[in-house]
Amino acid sequence: MTGDLVLSGISKQFGGHRAVHELDLTVPQGEFFALLGPSGCGKTTTLRMVAGLEAPTSGTISLAGQDIAGLRPYKRPVNTVFQNYALFPHLDTFENVAFGLRRRGVKEVKQKVGEMLDLVELGAYGKRKPSQLSGGQQQRVALARALINRPQVLLLDEPLGALDLKLRRQMQLELKRIQTEVGITFVHVTHDQEEAMTMADTIAVMNAGVIEQLGSPADLYDLPATTFVANFLGQSNLVRATITGQTDGNLVIDVHGSKVLVPVARCRVTEGDIWMGIRPEKVFLAPADTEHNNGSNVLRSAVVTDVSYVGVSTQYLAKLPWGQELTVFEQNTGAREALKVGDAVDLQWQPSHTFVLDAAQDALAGVEDVTGDAG
Repeated sequence: MTGDLVLSGISKQFGGHRAVHELDLTVPQGEFFALLGPSGCGKTTTLRMVAGLEAPTSGTISLAGQDIAGLRPYKRPVNTVFQNYALFPHLDTFENVAFGLRRRGVKEVKQKVGEMLDLVELGAYGKRKPSQLSGGQQQRVALARALINRPQVLLLDEPLGALDLKLRRQMQLELKRIQTEVGITFVHVTHDQEEAMTMADTIAVMNAGVIEQLGSPADLYDLPATTFVANFLGQSNLVRATITGQTDGNLVIDVHGSKVLVPVARCRVTEGDIWMGIRPEKVFLAPADTEHNNGSNVLRSAVVTDVSYVGVSTQYLAKLPWGQELTVFEQNTGAREALKVGDAVDLQWQPSHTFVLDAAQDALAGVEDVTGDAG
């Protein structure tokens, strides 16, 4: 019997609102798993149902083959770390971490607490109260307190949301290190795409109570299944186009009069109108008519309309003859002079970097800026 966490047909209704809809999900034992999505998508509700803080309207939740949906929260072999840490202000770090052991009547706590504080690199902070710790240190204490009980699954509900950007990035790496060391299944809820991609082995992208796509960070980014995933996970250029034929394992696509090729394996649909997608960093801008076609896809007669220098890269907007602006990211290697607004350019990219989605989907799905979260 494996220790997988399995959700089968899980739904949750709040009055007339459907927060989660018939969700099927398997989280393999020992994996760092992320539920990613915008505010209100159902990810936190899903986490709370696993924790026992919400009861599913329908469906089952099992862990290591045992149905846990009917168990009270404290009877479940899971622990939760919340965004606000929920530390006991009157207890020092040592006693905060020891709390769960003492509650269970464990006698020898000193060694276990010491090992856990060393794991989160707070061995010298045992006597400090939460008010004497930084936000990042408080987060580590909350993590140690949850892990010392050796849960089968650790649930993380936006655990880094209260930290500043630099500390958040540092803690992303720390969380991944700790998960690797302890080998416990982590299920991490976040609306931060970079956070999910940095830490998770597998990401489930949620939207409107359902999972849009599930896979490794590289798979989701490189080959999104929907316009929502394409836009929510990074940035995408989506261009309206039409499939006109097939040749040598590629679909032939008409893009406003220009012909491009896309491998069939990278196409979600194989006929009719489509969205042709390409990530901004995959596109190469060249002064008009200076590059020969060497098997690349090419869109000609564009004009640079905006140049934004952002340190490691420069972001360009290039307007194509039909009026659409595409975004291009170019690393600032110094290999060539930067382009200027008004320059005539051609856009080139490899067919294998293209993806094709159904034109019936909303091209702006997932584009909204995400601030805050109540999902």
